[in-house]
Amino acid sequence: MENDNEFSDIRPYSDAEAVEAFAKIAEHPAVISVSKYLFPEEKPEFLREAFYSLKGVDDFQNQVMTKAVEWVITNTAHNFSYDGIEQIKKIAGKCLFLSNHRDIVLDPAITQIVLFRNGLPMTEIAVGDNLLSNKYIEYLIRSNRMIKVIRGISARSLYLSSQLLSKYIRQSITTGNSSIWIAQREGRAKNGIDSTEQGLLKMLDMSGTGDFVSNFLELNIVPLSISYEYEPCDILKARELLISRSQKYVKAPNEDFISIVTGIKQQKGNIHLNIGEPLTREEIEKASVCNKNDRYQAIRHAVDSRVIEGYMLWKTNYMGYDLANHSFKYSDRYTPEDLEQFTAYIEHQLDTIQEDLNRNDLREILLRIYGNPVAEKARLAEEKAARE
Repeated sequence: MENDNEFSDIRPYSDAEAVEAFAKIAEHPAVISVSKYLFPEEKPEFLREAFYSLKGVDDFQNQVMTKAVEWVITNTAHNFSYDGIEQIKKIAGKCLFLSNHRDIVLDPAITQIVLFRNGLPMTEIAVGDNLLSNKYIEYLIRSNRMIKVIRGISARSLYLSSQLLSKYIRQSITTGNSSIWIAQREGRAKNGIDSTEQGLLKMLDMSGTGDFVSNFLELNIVPLSISYEYEPCDILKARELLISRSQKYVKAPNEDFISIVTGIKQQKGNIHLNIGEPLTREEIEKASVCNKNDRYQAIRHAVDSRVIEGYMLWKTNYMGYDLANHSFKYSDRYTPEDLEQFTAYIEHQLDTIQEDLNRNDLREILLRIYGNPVAEKARLAEEKAARE
């Protein structure tokens, strides 16, 4: 990419930089235990030896990461499915995958697996620098085509950082260097409601040199929607939401790392990834005639509609909705046995959280995490019906 030095602090590692990082990672004492967990059929030294033998980023993704993610899917999911791969083939060139965000690591990792299985190039992935809790994690992440998104800085620095990130994303796509995966919001959706942040769309527009239509058209925005039958870190999300009701929530040291590990290890039931239709010229042109921020709201609505439509509802969602709303509206979607098992699961999750939190409030939040996608789909259907 042109002006590579300009992006040196945020871009993924080159092959040469990655090889240096692999040698450092190989010596970390945790490598053997991680190898035993992710590659149980191999000898304990498998991962360490692999790191020493890797020749670059492609080697790392093909020989290590894809195998690790496939292992996670096989061992922590009941069934994994996807649809919409044909949407990517409609695009001439690279694209921006704009995804809902439910799990820190698995959302982008599962997207990469779908691309890999279909012989399509994997993407670069935008990741908040809050996850780079130590140098070894940064070695690992930036060797895996990860772009650093800088957070927690002053307003002026944030503006400059956003300009740089926007420019990098646009250049990557328009030069054909790489497609990009980015979440539709900063941080995971903790309440089960997927919504695109307007600030993200403004950031993407910052680097455009043309008018509003051409700026968004050349990004080739493809909405993604990932759906987990059992929400990763569900009880941890509920806990954070409850505490946030009465005070500013402050993350504990290594809390993000704990969420990453929990999300990977937790049983997730069924998982589905929907690749939505790319945003159309008609939608972008329609947005362009709106005033100021309304233009971004129109783009946001188009993305959110795709994400909500593509979200796969599971029995857990219907049961969460009915239990939270004291209704039997969707009782035809599950059996009494299903309800008994789900209720037992909810109570078990509640047992894992400190007792000083109100259990009833925590239960309601947890149930709505599962039930809110049902309500969102119903709301979207009502909006469409009203327009027709």
